[in-house]
Amino acid sequence: MSPSCCSVALFFLLVSAIPLAYLISLERAVPSTHVISYHSSGFLRECAKWDDVGRRFLVSYMDGGGGIGQLVPCTSDSDDALGELTLVKDADLAGNSSNGFVIDRHRNRLLLAVGDLLGNRFSALVAYDLSTWRRIFLTVLSSSSSHHSISKEISYAHDVAVDTQGNAYVTDAKGGKIWLLDVNGKLVSIIRSPLFIPPAWFNNFVSLNGIVYHPDAFLLVIHTFSGFLFKIDVTNADITTKVTVVDVSGGSLRFGDGLEFLSPTKIVVAGSPSSKLVESSDGWRTASVTGWFSSGMVHRLVSSATVKEGRVYLNHIVGFGSKKRHILVEAVF
Repeated sequence: MSPSCCSVALFFLLVSAIPLAYLISLERAVPSTHVISYHSSGFLRECAKWDDVGRRFLVSYMDGGGGIGQLVPCTSDSDDALGELTLVKDADLAGNSSNGFVIDRHRNRLLLAVGDLLGNRFSALVAYDLSTWRRIFLTVLSSSSSHHSISKEISYAHDVAVDTQGNAYVTDAKGGKIWLLDVNGKLVSIIRSPLFIPPAWFNNFVSLNGIVYHPDAFLLVIHTFSGFLFKIDVTNADITTKVTVVDVSGGSLRFGDGLEFLSPTKIVVAGSPSSKLVESSDGWRTASVTGWFSSGMVHRLVSSATVKEGRVYLNHIVGFGSKKRHILVEAVF
């Protein structure tokens, strides 16, 4: 069973053991910050990102065969739940989850990590045109049923970042590695490091997860169960020798999931039970946790962060109720 699937299964097991009255009280709790709610066709939404040009939130479908949907905020201050509109849903990717994605604005495309949630038998990167939702390319990274030239090892493509040249970096939350693809979706290399696999099996239950590209040509990557934050220099051909652990003080990043830059020196680490604001003044050689935020909706699990007009919003994976109500909560650190 995949790490994400195990996490979700464990979550539902724990929720089932919570007294119903307490669960209802959690649902009725009103976060102290702005909340955007929406009704969905599925219970699991892994990633949400603000599309400034399109003036909409884009969300990825972790269940229901995958896909991408959009939420268009109201122009008024109405608290009514938004409706989710499906934009793309590929039949040949059915049975897989749509996970983390990044908007490549310069090329007007969206890059999406796709994985087999149940068995870790398939991982891929798919690119779509943001205007037409035409599929630009699909690159299979790992498959138990593909041609012999494709890796058949257990893997789970979880998140993706893109650099200024259009190269994509996809994290493997099961295999502890990063796939590097060029602008056309061709697999170039695989970034591996012993640092990606810390001691103790439980630290690798969910490994490399959220990933972002810094304008100074390096990656920041979170290792979920250990809490390690890695810096990877991508200016050197032998990038496996350029992996370092960022020395983080002021708090643990354990159970961190998605990453989002607020500025070149500030990053949001989305996670449960709290999300963190992390800052660095030395090019991410060291960093400090300078802020914490919890929506109080601990039963929903935070998986990603996005910035809309300077305000940070956290995506919560699980929807509740007959209408599958999901929430994006503003984080104030």
